[in-house]
Amino acid sequence: MFRYVLTLTLIVASGLSAAADPVTDAMQAAYAPYRAALFKTNGASQAEAQQAISQAQQSWRSLSERFGGKPPAPYDRDAGFGESLAGVTRIYDTAATEIARNDLAAAHETLEAARETLAELRQRNNVVVFSDHMNAYHAQMETVLGKGSALAATADGRFELGLQAGALDYLATRLSAETPANLRANTDFQSLLGAVQTSVRALKDALRTQDAARIQAALTQLKAPYSKLFVRFG
Repeated sequence: MFRYVLTLTLIVASGLSAAADPVTDAMQAAYAPYRAALFKTNGASQAEAQQAISQAQQSWRSLSERFGGKPPAPYDRDAGFGESLAGVTRIYDTAATEIARNDLAAAHETLEAARETLAELRQRNNVVVFSDHMNAYHAQMETVLGKGSALAATADGRFELGLQAGALDYLATRLSAETPANLRANTDFQSLLGAVQTSVRALKDALRTQDAARIQAALTQLKAPYSKLFVRFG
């Protein structure tokens, strides 16, 4: 997690950014149906998940057909570009098979790998988009949620959880700082981002009280605001 954040910070500091090339723009457009598929496989409707994965596959197929042969800069020197595209295709195909047998939980886990594949592709080519900052927050949030309940049970654990919450708070602040210009005046985006930041503040406030029950309650409130922001704008 921290290596990912460091890499992202160095790339941003270098002045290199994204969405100034047709491949990145196309990947960001194809990311919207991917987010929908990830969201729907976290639900209970097989039909909705099937529709979402079908749309994600169609969008990705169009992108692969357009750029798979010879991508323009900055991806034109990336020997692994084609394999990354094929890797996402395989992930989608596997998820579609899992959805067909109504194993939505497995499909959701499978689809998570596409996010990582695309992030690695961009990193190799010194491209940063807002989704990378969302991914960094998500990775730290999962760390907090994975360890939080156990850490909240002891004084030493709550100290460690406070450190992890501090990292999460930093990444939530970065989401605001790295908001693309086209979203800064979007009231829906600002409302959803505000909910994410409020959930982190609530966890920090709970940690100050050292009340294990309050901390546990705050932990349960982290995921929903992020999910809502991710599915719309992540």
